[in-house]
Amino acid sequence: MVTLRRYPVKSMLGENVEASDVSFNGLDRDRRLAVVSQRTGKIASAKFPRLWRDLLTLSASADEAGTVRITFPAGKTVDSDAAGIDGILSDLLGQPVTLTATPPAGASLDRAVPEAVLRDGIEAQVPADLIEIGAGSPAGTFVDFAPLHLLTTSTLDRIAELSPHHTADLERYRPNIVIRSTAGGFTENDWLERNLRIGADVVLRVIARTPRCAIPTLVHGDLPRDTDALRVLARHNRITAMDGRDPEPCAGVYAQVLRPGHIRTGDRVWFA
Repeated sequence: MVTLRRYPVKSMLGENVEASDVSFNGLDRDRRLAVVSQRTGKIASAKFPRLWRDLLTLSASADEAGTVRITFPAGKTVDSDAAGIDGILSDLLGQPVTLTATPPAGASLDRAVPEAVLRDGIEAQVPADLIEIGAGSPAGTFVDFAPLHLLTTSTLDRIAELSPHHTADLERYRPNIVIRSTAGGFTENDWLERNLRIGADVVLRVIARTPRCAIPTLVHGDLPRDTDALRVLARHNRITAMDGRDPEPCAGVYAQVLRPGHIRTGDRVWFA
């Protein structure tokens, strides 16, 4: 395992960590806060870039006490519990929002159809699916589906090989765990319903392939817009992500936690 990454605020940029406790909810402090639209009650997500792409100009980090600090584009930092944080975020995003640690009942978000965003651009009115978050997770967090998202170096290498830019930035795909692999290609496609062990304690169950939305194409902090981050997958790894869904561009897999514990970068990963 080469990278551990968490995102203390949903849809903001995250941070690498050397080690983390893993509970049934995923990595410690991962996606424990989210921005919610005061107008619609929906979770704000850059999956709907026309409204929410500016979330990716913000980064979030968490200290040992659990305090989340948000860094703004000009370098200003504000703690998540600071007075006026909702107003500050509302001003940046151009509409009234609330930062919360409590998912509303039936919490949902809009996911713009990725191909429509590629075709028409990030500012266009495009169709969107309404997604109820956390369907494969325990209650109480803001993960899209399952507690953990896994990605291999093989998949990143294959994306880079197929990209006209010859690069693949892991930040665009927002994994929690990056696993070193020499298998080649999109190797995680074959992990469905298999168990993985990480280190001495943790056991995971792979439950779905990860369908990709428009997020990889967007500006991520200093990373520029890159439509090929999604086009490569649309052309070369369009597969069935979950039962009952049409084939979609995919990279990586979602996993549930069968046995919690503690993991750190450098831990061995193998099939249990």
